[in-house]
Amino acid sequence: MARTTQARTAATLLDRHGTTYAADADITLRDTPQPLYQLLVLSLLLSARIRADVATAAARALFAHGLRTPKAMEEASWQERVDALGEGHYRRYDERTATQLGDGADLIRAEWSGDLRKARDKANGDARALTSELREVPGIGPTGVDIFLREAQAVWPEYAPRFDAKALQGAARLDLPQDPRRLARLTDDPATFAAALVRAALDKKVVDDVKEHASRGPGS
Repeated sequence: MARTTQARTAATLLDRHGTTYAADADITLRDTPQPLYQLLVLSLLLSARIRADVATAAARALFAHGLRTPKAMEEASWQERVDALGEGHYRRYDERTATQLGDGADLIRAEWSGDLRKARDKANGDARALTSELREVPGIGPTGVDIFLREAQAVWPEYAPRFDAKALQGAARLDLPQDPRRLARLTDDPATFAAALVRAALDKKVVDDVKEHASRGPGS
C-alpha cells in the first residue's frame, strides 16, 4: 500500500509540477555545447540566494541578448552583462555575477575549447572528478554543481539518478523515500522528477497541492 501511495504522489507531482529549470529558462537541453553552457550559466544564477523565478528570468534575458555561448559571453562588455541581468531583475548580485560570467567564459574556452563535454570526457563517469572540473569555473560552487548535474542527468545518464540535498528535502516533505535509488524507481525521468522535488522543497504550496490531488486518487 505504501508503494502505491508513493507512486501516486510521484505521478501527481510530475503531472502538476514536472518542469525542469532548464525548460523554465527556455533551454532545449541536448548533449551539445551551447545548451550545456546555458545550463551552467543557469546553475550559477540559481545557486545564489535569490528566487528561482528571478534566476530563470535573468538567464532568459542573457540568452535574449545573444549571450548563449562562452565566446559571446566573454566578448560582451561587463556592462552588457550587468544590463541583461538587470532586465531579469537579478540586481542584488548583478555586478559580481557579471564578472563571474565573463571570467567563467574565459576559463571554459581556455580549458575545454568552449565545450563542457570535454570536462565530461575527462571525468570519465566519475561524479567527483566532474565536480572538481566544474568547480574551476568562477561562481560555480557545490550548489551550482548539484544543480547542473541534477538537470544534466537528462543527457548525461551516467550521472543518473541524481537527487541532491534540496531534492531529497522535497521528497521528505512529500513523504517519499529519501534514498536516490528508491526515488528513481518511482520515475523514468529522474531529471524532471528531481526538479519537481526541488519545487516542493522551496514552496509549501506545491506540497499541499500534490498531497491534496494525490489523495483523490486516479483521475483527480
